[in-house]
Amino acid sequence: MFRSLSSHHATCRLAAASVLIGTLACSGGAPSEPPLATPSVSVNPSGVVLGGPVEVTYRFAVASDAPNLGEDLLVFVHFVDNEGRLLWTDDHEPPTPSMGWAAGQTVEYTRTVFVPAASLYIGPARILVGLYSREDGRRVPLDGTDVGQLAYAVGTLELLPQADTVFMVPSDGWYAPEVAETGSLVEWQWTSRTALLTFRNPRRAATFFLHLDGRPDLVEGAQVVTISIGEAILDQFTLESSDAVVRKIPIAAAEFGEADLVELTIDAGQTFVPAQVAAGNGDTRELGVRVFHSFLQPL
Repeated sequence: MFRSLSSHHATCRLAAASVLIGTLACSGGAPSEPPLATPSVSVNPSGVVLGGPVEVTYRFAVASDAPNLGEDLLVFVHFVDNEGRLLWTDDHEPPTPSMGWAAGQTVEYTRTVFVPAASLYIGPARILVGLYSREDGRRVPLDGTDVGQLAYAVGTLELLPQADTVFMVPSDGWYAPEVAETGSLVEWQWTSRTALLTFRNPRRAATFFLHLDGRPDLVEGAQVVTISIGEAILDQFTLESSDAVVRKIPIAAAEFGEADLVELTIDAGQTFVPAQVAAGNGDTRELGVRVFHSFLQPL
């Protein structure tokens, strides 16, 4: 089984979703140093349907007496239900490495996060945030509401039922779903050169969200991805690295056509065969791009 290396997977080891949040990965302990920063988040929108995207803005107000860091830290983000059970994660590297955070500075950035479509939980999800060492998992004290093991409650997100969701069904050109070996609730599907998504015509303008990565380092030339419906090209972009990206593609009502069912094409541009680029790899599939999430949001 072939998997690309991506910053999307720079996460701590997580347990299964049924385990209480207090027992999850990245060991913590009592603070033995002053808080590094005060964390907070805001979400847009405040409520999102299962499978849908939400913009999460993270802020770290660095303390005026912040301690010096010996390494760049990772951010862990746990979305938990009202009983503290893990729903999903958004662990990541901050775009500004933490060793570059200055005393008194506010570090702010926004990420698109997708609610797992398979989640059965409806209601408010608490958002817990913290910082930890990639070397030994040690957590760093922050200034906020510590719910245990230096995980800080910073906000909530309302999870809504899929009342008016346009379901996109992978049809031709997809390989079987795969999950991360670490049990970190990360799932994806590889495409071949081209792959189709079939869905009911919404007959109104919409935004198509596509969360994917590729392996441009393993193909000749650039890996240019094209998104289209019929002859109409909706988006075309170049994958510069194996890091995951989120594309937000506006689609006019007329571009869906008149048919009741619509086929959207993802063309990876170039493909690779793992068995041909990695010694000892027995994977003979022709792989294009790796899709983590696809979601159509009618306006």
